[in-house]
Amino acid sequence: MDCGLSYTKISLHQSLPLTVKPCLSSSTCFAFNNSSFGTSVGCRRSLFVVASGSSSSKCEFGGLNAPLEPATPAGRLLSTVLLNDRKYFHVAVQKQLEKLAYERDEAVARMNLSLGSDEAFLHRRIAEVKELECQASVEDIMYMLISYKFSGIRVHLIPRLSKCMYNGRLEIWPCKDWELESIHSCEVLEMVREHLTTVLGWKEKSNVADNWTPTEVQKFKLCQVYAASVLYGYFLKSASLRHHLEKKLDHINPYLDIASYNQLLLSEIRSLGSEIVPFGCIGGTRSTSVGQIPLLREKKQDKLKYYVMSFDPETLQMWAKPKSKEALNLIEKHSYALFGDKKTGLVASDEVILTSLASLKRIVLEAIAFGSFLWDAEEYVRIVYKLKEN
Repeated sequence: MDCGLSYTKISLHQSLPLTVKPCLSSSTCFAFNNSSFGTSVGCRRSLFVVASGSSSSKCEFGGLNAPLEPATPAGRLLSTVLLNDRKYFHVAVQKQLEKLAYERDEAVARMNLSLGSDEAFLHRRIAEVKELECQASVEDIMYMLISYKFSGIRVHLIPRLSKCMYNGRLEIWPCKDWELESIHSCEVLEMVREHLTTVLGWKEKSNVADNWTPTEVQKFKLCQVYAASVLYGYFLKSASLRHHLEKKLDHINPYLDIASYNQLLLSEIRSLGSEIVPFGCIGGTRSTSVGQIPLLREKKQDKLKYYVMSFDPETLQMWAKPKSKEALNLIEKHSYALFGDKKTGLVASDEVILTSLASLKRIVLEAIAFGSFLWDAEEYVRIVYKLKEN
């Protein structure tokens, strides 16, 4: 590794990702601009980046060749189940979550019982270690749930990018654009395509020559775009669901006061069951966190795009940030694994890669889908296991 390489940071934000606009120059780069979605929020965490080597091997799609490998027994077990016994997957997930919740709660209970005794310090340390172990396991479970959702649309996550280099050029094939777009409603898809235009300069009627023309991009800038697009997909899933429910309830009774309307909204969320609960199943009594967002009825719009544009910065930030620390950690770890060097997990700040608009589109579409599926996985886990609030 060249020790003369420069280093920079890739930041994950707590709120809606900044919009990204292409800078036209001799080589394609990306510049972040926050004019479209209000003010930005400070960095939550930072990814240090440094060079990664490239490989001449093909993109290894197939199986669960995802960039991030499970690091816990729970994650490895679910990876095996997903590959070999998919119909048992949800049962296995439920059992693992219940087991983790029991172990964590038991450790906390023992800690509380030991307060004031000579063993208080020991049990506090045990509870802290158990908390960290359970958090790592839950993050692996969420990643497997996301992998399950991708497998459901017959799309494999892009493996580590170093595995997708052909003679120094990054190409992702097959593109799977249709499958990745199929998960969105028409209104959400419209906003997804606008995002593609904003971040890549993509045009809906671009021809084959444009799509496959060699384009240079900075790797760490592309990583920033990916992370921002994950957050955007997460935001769109949350906003579109809330918009749908508000329109449905407003049609039922448009004259309710805000307090009654919010209560009815929560009731409607619970009654919808499999329509909104991720992965089509529900258990326990924890309610979805969609209802935690304060309602502003006077700002509601019929069209999702204008509904989102009507948000003030504070409401927008509340909608956009991942609700749990586990979700935020998962975005960070997945980005490290996808763009980083296999040994160090770091990305070069000044490394330039040759690729095409078609491959860039595939990367961004996957990121948006990842964010949407992350929202699903987070809600699914919340039903059984209490996540850390972000």
